[in-house]
Amino acid sequence: MNLPVKQTPVLFVDRDGTLIAEPEDFQIDRYAKLRFVDGVIPAMLRLRDAGYQFVMVSNQDGLGTDAFPREDFEGPHALMMQVFESQGIVFRDVLIDTSFPADNAPTRKPAIGLALPLLKDRGIDWTRSAMVGDRDTDIAFAANLGIRGFQLRTQEFGGEWDWNGIAHALADAPRTARLRRDTRETAIEVAVDLDREAEPRVSTGLGFFDHMLEQLGKHGGFALELECRGDLHIDEHHTVEDSALALGQALRAALGDKRGIGRYGFVLPMDESLATAALDFSGRPYFVFEGRFARERVGDLPTELVPHFFRSLCESAGLNLNLNVRGDNDHHQVEACFKAVARALRQAIRREGLALPSTKGSL
Repeated sequence: MNLPVKQTPVLFVDRDGTLIAEPEDFQIDRYAKLRFVDGVIPAMLRLRDAGYQFVMVSNQDGLGTDAFPREDFEGPHALMMQVFESQGIVFRDVLIDTSFPADNAPTRKPAIGLALPLLKDRGIDWTRSAMVGDRDTDIAFAANLGIRGFQLRTQEFGGEWDWNGIAHALADAPRTARLRRDTRETAIEVAVDLDREAEPRVSTGLGFFDHMLEQLGKHGGFALELECRGDLHIDEHHTVEDSALALGQALRAALGDKRGIGRYGFVLPMDESLATAALDFSGRPYFVFEGRFARERVGDLPTELVPHFFRSLCESAGLNLNLNVRGDNDHHQVEACFKAVARALRQAIRREGLALPSTKGSL
């Protein structure tokens, strides 16, 4: 009987500029030049704990020639390896090409000659494997292997990632979505990461509405970015409605098949006001609101648009939401509504395992 082979993801990692900082002459040939890239050790420990193995892949131009004697390389390299091992980070392979760019060697990145033996290893999970480097050649190497590539952010070569972000992307398998929604009335960009908490970044042109959207991200426990350029010269309606629709679409996309989510959720007091949000990511949009506002506006937000916002959010996110609020101060009532829904979202989107919370087989 052939038993299934347990597969492990591999993180291929460049050396200079990725694990250790690269000096101006591009050669780390003295101990004084050895400096680790910010955040590399904590990130690799997270990835190790997530089951990753590490393979170093490095181009060392002319290593072993008079211009770059091997003995100058080996001392700093050995110290670097000892530091990693002392922290529990071990490389299963160290692959170094010593050719010059003009040689066009099949073992020099972005060519994959050095990694060819690994392609025969049935124990590698190539769907989860990735490459981290600081140059375009590292990303091309990843493409040639058919794996995901992360380019570290550097002044010399650009890139958009740091080590903390890479560890989050690979170890946490975050549920993220980024989308644009353009109509004749509004242009919206929204991004969510349901598995990372961060200060919300919101700009709609309506100060109080920005403040309320920030409550959703902050108290919902997810990273939220939303920018809306709307026809405020007409009124606030399209900005509020379309922001809700775009945010709902992003939440729905980030949740994916909804496996493992809490699904439900919140009662929240704010001074004299009390808001109750009963929420279900059922996939069947429905919204019920009970509450009354005495004022026409709170700040620059018409109070009539508060229930309309949540109705629109339900429509695009596939939410069932019952929202009740009572109190004497309309500012407190509106804010209690957003905070209660945010806390309900926090409970509902939290992953509690892998099971689908439904007897129907889908949500």
